[in-house]
Amino acid sequence: MTDQLTDRQRQILDLIQRHIRVTGVPPTRAEIARILGFRSINAAEDHLRALARHGVIELTRGRSRGIRLIADGAVEGANADPRPGAAADLPVIGRVAAGSPILAAEHVEDRHRISPDLFRPRADYLLRVRGSSMRDAGILDGDLLAVHASAEAQNGQIVVARLGDEVTVKRLRRHARWAHRVQLLAENPAFPPIVVDLREQELVIEGIAVGVLRLGLAAPL
Repeated sequence: MTDQLTDRQRQILDLIQRHIRVTGVPPTRAEIARILGFRSINAAEDHLRALARHGVIELTRGRSRGIRLIADGAVEGANADPRPGAAADLPVIGRVAAGSPILAAEHVEDRHRISPDLFRPRADYLLRVRGSSMRDAGILDGDLLAVHASAEAQNGQIVVARLGDEVTVKRLRRHARWAHRVQLLAENPAFPPIVVDLREQELVIEGIAVGVLRLGLAAPL
């Protein structure tokens, strides 16, 4: 059945499978739209209905998480522990290919058993940090940054941002006087600010940093 899916449908199916493995429950339509960058929840709903027609999921009307995975007659993720605080296998995201979703299967290089609820808001994935641009914020080269998937961020938050073909970790700074301009600030004086003119460049927020893992220790930010 899955060999008849489009690339986008496969991405959504992979997202549903990972979300169930990590959290024990399916994602909502709004979460799917946010993580994959859809402009509306209706776009996510259309793809879910297509997956249902292919027979790989079953939809329950009237429930925000009414998505059931079908695999050889079994429900995938049925043994996941949905209790708050239960440990889950958070995916570790390595290098991100240009133009592809950050949670695409090819970016997952490992998994770590840790409770997403250790962080506030809860972590959706771990991003391997490369470089020392966020050194003074306590985020070092080789650390695993716990990230809450979100398309929105508040002024001053540390974000995972996509700018052109690059995914970077920086502090977001918005300008009250210039709504079209934002800065991505390093926490290391050796790295100059990245100034983004939103009229000329697209800036996509992939998530907000909620914690750091280093040498087996986890620390919320």
